[in-house]
Amino acid sequence: MSFSLHAATIPPYLQILGSVARLVDRAEAWCAETNTPAEEIINARLIADMLPFTYQVKSTAEHSIGAVQSVREGFATPSLAMPPATFAELRDKVAAARTDLAALEPAEIDSFVGKPVRFEFKGMKRDFTAENFLIGYALPNFYFHAVTAYDLLRARGLQLGKRDFLGDLPATSA
Repeated sequence: MSFSLHAATIPPYLQILGSVARLVDRAEAWCAETNTPAEEIINARLIADMLPFTYQVKSTAEHSIGAVQSVREGFATPSLAMPPATFAELRDKVAAARTDLAALEPAEIDSFVGKPVRFEFKGMKRDFTAENFLIGYALPNFYFHAVTAYDLLRARGLQLGKRDFLGDLPATSA
């Protein structure tokens, strides 16, 4: 079996982005059910020096479709754009990432293998191959931000379990 960069990245991105989308929906519903102002979840942090829920959700899009766009360009730097400010905007950000990822052709992603990608941020410069950037940098960051969003909601009292994080598991066709 040969290595497929597409298979190693795009299906996991889509799986967990589906979960993140449902987390946003659950957070909004929980706020309505408990009469909790949306800002309490939108701005929730696990600890004071961590970025809020909205940033965690935004980052799942940026470390998925944003990472693919960086590989196309051969250059990556973290986005310093403000995260969306509402549940609707978060939903739109995740939905756009899912749509763009689903439209990718496997052959294009697989053609990235060996392509150089330069990462720069705050004076740090690092050269990657596309596969090392996507699998060794972007994908771990993607999971970090997805699980942090999940943990923020759990810490606020939402009834979530591992299945809510894992989402729609891949399976062979029946």
